[in-house]
Amino acid sequence: MALKVGDKAPDFELTTKSAEGPKKIKLSANFGKKNTVLLFFPMAFTGVCTKEMCEVSQGIGAYTGLNADVLGISGDNPFAQGAWADKEKITVPLLSDYEHKVAHAYGIAYDSFLPQKNLGMGGVPKRSAFVIDKQGVVRYAESSDDPGQLPNFEKIKGALAQLG
Repeated sequence: MALKVGDKAPDFELTTKSAEGPKKIKLSANFGKKNTVLLFFPMAFTGVCTKEMCEVSQGIGAYTGLNADVLGISGDNPFAQGAWADKEKITVPLLSDYEHKVAHAYGIAYDSFLPQKNLGMGGVPKRSAFVIDKQGVVRYAESSDDPGQLPNFEKIKGALAQLG
């Protein structure tokens, strides 16, 4: 079951590929300082995921203006994510949950991703969004079984605005 508002957000440390090479990002590094928006997406180099991450990258100022960091998370390896970010000009840090541990901890992993296509890929994260406050508590949670449905970005921004 997916995390819900009021739950303590499971901490994690995942790898991202930065300009300087791979580096670790820990969720709790923001605790006490900033709010965090976690955007889980199924796969890099796919149409809807590209649209989502490009739109958020272009509007990142709205999130930073609300004292929030935005992190994208998928099961892709950090080098694939880095190539995708370079190709599409994605500026949101993309974190690799290669072993799907974070997707499972947040309760948003598919048992089987696109079973009608016989892909057999369990653990792929559902398109989901979480707003985590400075104390590490979930203040907004959204998850969809439909990989084509984007998160409600206005509700995410509204939740951030309430946190101040």
